[in-house]
Amino acid sequence: MLSPAQCRAARALIAWSKRDLSAASEVAKATIAGFEAGKLSPDEATLQPIKRALQDAGVLFIPENGGGAGVRLAKSTSASIDTDETRTVQYEEYLKNDAPPGAGG
Repeated sequence: MLSPAQCRAARALIAWSKRDLSAASEVAKATIAGFEAGKLSPDEATLQPIKRALQDAGVLFIPENGGGAGVRLAKSTSASIDTDETRTVQYEEYLKNDAPPGAGG
């Protein structure tokens, strides 16, 4: 199930407008606006493409688990740091010798 609040929050997480979500889900912008405002209660066949489009864009839906349903961004599948252990990398801030004489190393 997708709530209006989850839909709004999910769009905010990925910086999508209603128009962006409409294009990705092929659901009318007016339907999305009405749903998010609580004025429409679309059936599950209408909500599924909306939820799928948001998931495809990187949103994870958190089910009700005592703390309330929610949304968050999925972790990136690519590494965020360099994992090539065959290379030695020297960062510029470590190139200067600022240790006192005789400090050893």
